[in-house]
Amino acid sequence: MRVSLATHGGLAAGLRLGRRPSTLDTSGLTAAEAGELTRLVEAARTASPQGGAAGGAGDAMSYEVTVDTGADHGGPVVLRQTDTSMTADFAALLRWLQEHLPQAGA
Repeated sequence: MRVSLATHGGLAAGLRLGRRPSTLDTSGLTAAEAGELTRLVEAARTASPQGGAAGGAGDAMSYEVTVDTGADHGGPVVLRQTDTSMTADFAALLRWLQEHLPQAGA
């Protein structure tokens, strides 16, 4: 499984323009790490989105997590949420990715 994280918006949006998403391949993880990532992805995928603030926030970040489990599993799944409407499960996945992807938090 390959998981990538792209961030958009926020106060430093111009610094991220043209930057490729950070990607992680689970083949490089321990079995425990890969299991935790799989659990977090599934929880974020099935969580009900929350309502955001009307009109959003001008400096809010948006996040796109793409999960590619291979062609045998129907192609990639894309999860998108923002600072103003993020579920707790998506936030947990985002934190995990930011800790394990070297460039994700930059």
